[in-house]
Amino acid sequence: MIGRPLPSWRAAHERLPKFLALPVFASDAMSSVAYATEEILLALVVAGVAATENLIWITIAIAALLAIVVTSYRQTIYSYPSGGGSYIVARENLGTTAGLVAAAALLIDYTLTVSVSIASGVANLASAFPLLLDHRVEVCVVFIAFIALANLRGLRESGTLFAIPAYTFIVSLTTMIVVGIYKAATGQLIPVSHMDTISVQQPLTMFLVLRAFAGGCSAMTGTEAISNGIPAFKPPESKNAATTLLIMALVLGSLFIGISGLAQYLHILPKHSETVVSQIASMVFGRTWFYYVVQFAVAMILVVAAQTSFADFPRLSSILAKDRFMPRQLANIGDRLVFSNGILVLASLSILLVVKFQGQVHKLIPLYAVGVFLSFTLSQAGMAVHAWRLKEKNWKISMAISAFGAVITGIVVCIAFITKFTQGAWIVGVLITASIFLFTKINHHYRTLADQLRLPAGEPKDLLLQEVHNTVLLLVPGVHKGIIPALLYASSLSQDCRGVYIETDPTDTPLIVERWEKWGMGIPLVVLESPYRTLLEPILRYIEEVKKDRARHFVTVIIPEFVPAKWWHKLLHNQSGILLKWALMFKRDIVVTNIRYYLEK
Repeated sequence: MIGRPLPSWRAAHERLPKFLALPVFASDAMSSVAYATEEILLALVVAGVAATENLIWITIAIAALLAIVVTSYRQTIYSYPSGGGSYIVARENLGTTAGLVAAAALLIDYTLTVSVSIASGVANLASAFPLLLDHRVEVCVVFIAFIALANLRGLRESGTLFAIPAYTFIVSLTTMIVVGIYKAATGQLIPVSHMDTISVQQPLTMFLVLRAFAGGCSAMTGTEAISNGIPAFKPPESKNAATTLLIMALVLGSLFIGISGLAQYLHILPKHSETVVSQIASMVFGRTWFYYVVQFAVAMILVVAAQTSFADFPRLSSILAKDRFMPRQLANIGDRLVFSNGILVLASLSILLVVKFQGQVHKLIPLYAVGVFLSFTLSQAGMAVHAWRLKEKNWKISMAISAFGAVITGIVVCIAFITKFTQGAWIVGVLITASIFLFTKINHHYRTLADQLRLPAGEPKDLLLQEVHNTVLLLVPGVHKGIIPALLYASSLSQDCRGVYIETDPTDTPLIVERWEKWGMGIPLVVLESPYRTLLEPILRYIEEVKKDRARHFVTVIIPEFVPAKWWHKLLHNQSGILLKWALMFKRDIVVTNIRYYLEK
């Protein structure tokens, strides 16, 4: 299912050209136009139909902010070609804590991106096929598993697989916007006229407009993804990444303005059972075959949008792991030259979110914008400091652009957090705080480990020539043919070798002692009484007695066990050896060895 392993020298061939990098790293940003307009309308509609006339102006303001953020990230791409995006920029220019905040926000954002995009894609499919509404959670889980599997097969292979849905989305929505504008200009497109039934729940205030602006800013999610994945591009990496970022911004801005313009002209309002894009496509094309092409394309790009997170979450996790802020396993490159562990972690977390929120897009969106724009803010603030520190050519302009963008995105963070606090935005704050705490604990562990493993000063012989003693304890469950290999092995390890028998039934002891005198090769047998018939307590107590007052002393515990010919035969025997190994695992200077005796059929 995953494919044959790829050798390390193939890594250069797995890098992406621009036409494949666009669907891999920009599908999240492009797909967000499918629900960004709807988020603005959801905020405005509470002030009545007239308030929705502000839709296009809010969209244009967001497009202007997009241009500023993209300009800042283009600077990031050239300044930090090794990737890492917001985390690297914030860490190097604002300090480690700021970098960890950006990293936590991004990791949470990537997890939410998978959940939101998949749930939104299934919602669009359900608009065309209502039967899916009752099974959307199951469909979401299947899509997440499919994309995870595609990514486990390799970055280039996943890019090739998802290129068709991405470019189909661009072509179909562009066609819908162009045809819609043409029909509107020629009088063939009639706006909805029964909007006076919507009641005004609250007045149109600046705060409400800002809330709509913050909701619509979800169109910008994923903008930072390309700057995180620069090493995945073909050479010249920075130039190709910057070009791809510019193409993504132009496509995103054009589609967003076009959809919002048509939605305002047609007086479309959000519905629970049908998305805004579905309503526009239905009015422009009717329920013809092309309507279903649009719905399918939107659903597929929203599903494919999760690909951006699957490309960037493992990559950012690997950078954090190399910096000793996440488990080292996340830095391991798998058989297919991708960070397999990160892919599996992201898939698991996303499935948990989808199940928890039952695949409801509007329940997940409030958790979404805060983390995205927090990373934007820290990245642009970091780039402003970077420009001020280096004072390169045109540094004042670069600093002004980044600083202005940081202020605006910072305002969006505050608005999103305040307005959506009770809807769940507080959870993001808690998660970011908990993530930073976890990062610091992991880092402390690795630093402590490094300090304890550091080789001491002086000559190696001072350490390597110290005398080491080893006492071998052979656990004797009984004296039979199966214990002979263990007995031979134990006698070869040390002259201080002892057999240890746990007496749970005194009537068996004389026979064991008698057989041991004949077969025990002269090794002494220690009989430990166990009045409560437990195996662990006597042996643990005896090990401590052996180790007492002996520096540089190891105790090797040998556990004989026989391996049945059939797996189910194992169920017919005691598993006390497993329990004993677990108990000894955390004991200092204890070596546990299994000697197996294989039974014939």
